[in-house]
Amino acid sequence: MVVLAVTWMAKIGREAEVVSIFSALTEESRKEAGCITYQVHRHKTEPRRFFIYEQYKDDAALEAHRAAPHFLKYAKKELPKIADRVEGHLYEPLG
Repeated sequence: MVVLAVTWMAKIGREAEVVSIFSALTEESRKEAGCITYQVHRHKTEPRRFFIYEQYKDDAALEAHRAAPHFLKYAKKELPKIADRVEGHLYEPLG
């Protein structure tokens, strides 16, 4: 299993648009064969900050996600116009 943890910060006043994009991205990503978990979180006291927790079957499944049309549309094209990717980290479970 591969885990990806990503943080995005919405540009001021664009929070609702970011929520809409993440909603569409979540719906499509969860349909992927290799996607185990795709969950977007919103910070409780910083409404512009979003955290995405993703689990994939393996590296190939993550690469398939990154090549999927919905990822290219939402995460690569639309989201960067209204939010900044703060960080992203890959993890592997222990044991």
